[in-house]
Amino acid sequence: MELHFTGIITGIATFLIIGLFHPLVIKGEYYFGTKCWWVFAVMGMVAIAASLVVEHTLISTLLAVWGASSLWGIGELFEQRKRVERGWFPKRDKTKKQ
Repeated sequence: MELHFTGIITGIATFLIIGLFHPLVIKGEYYFGTKCWWVFAVMGMVAIAASLVVEHTLISTLLAVWGASSLWGIGELFEQRKRVERGWFPKRDKTKKQ
């Protein structure tokens, strides 16, 4: 019996990538506000474009997941701003030195 690990590796890596974007969005909004949306946009477009030219299936898939997560992060960044306004997350005091 031969085992194929591509699916389980893809699933675990996807879980980790999505999990990484949660704190990236929170910290991005905290330190930069929604001004950093373009970083997520560029990162997403580059990753998706790279996924189209990479031949290795696993790497191409993970680049596409990274790109999609980056683009999804743009919307979450603006949603995070609303969460901060509602008091669900702390607002950065820009007068204090960090």
